[in-house]
Amino acid sequence: MQINQKLQYTTSISAVLIRADGTRVEYGELRPTFWQKARLWMRQHGMRAFFAIMVFLLGSLFALPGVSFALVTTTGVNYMASDFASGGVTPTISGFKFHDCGTGTTAAAIGDTALQTPAGTARVAGTASNPSANIYKSVATISFTSTLAITEWGLFSASTVGTLWDHRVFSAINVNNGDSIQFTYQLTIAAGGS
Repeated sequence: MQINQKLQYTTSISAVLIRADGTRVEYGELRPTFWQKARLWMRQHGMRAFFAIMVFLLGSLFALPGVSFALVTTTGVNYMASDFASGGVTPTISGFKFHDCGTGTTAAAIGDTALQTPAGTARVAGTASNPSANIYKSVATISFTSTLAITEWGLFSASTVGTLWDHRVFSAINVNNGDSIQFTYQLTIAAGGS
């Protein structure tokens, strides 16, 4: 006999822009732009561009079924399965704490293994916490030395290379030399199944 269940999770990434003068701009939860949603929806449904655009424009008045922007990657879940199989020796799921960001604008996809265009800053190890029994939270602040439009973020298993767990593309956060962004990632896993 075989019994199947689905693991249900939700993830979120939020940001606070910290200007060089110390002023803070709350961005809240980061979400994709209208056109990023459109491109992802067309890619997920494999339709010809014209037909997909027409369906999307009509469907934009309503919620689009089957479109997910919480993108835990294929390599991320494979890494988690390997951790179960290794008995926690190597790899370990606790490695997913390194935040990175970039300027890529193509919608994130589950097959992603890296950021599209890294910003060139060093990855930052987030401060991990367990605010509730079923929640993993990681907070990291990335500093900038140039003017950039930050449009993507990722959580990795190592400070260089490593495995990409979650990848997000969102509306631009414009930064200048001396600015920083505090990213807060939260993964909530529900008990039970369906």
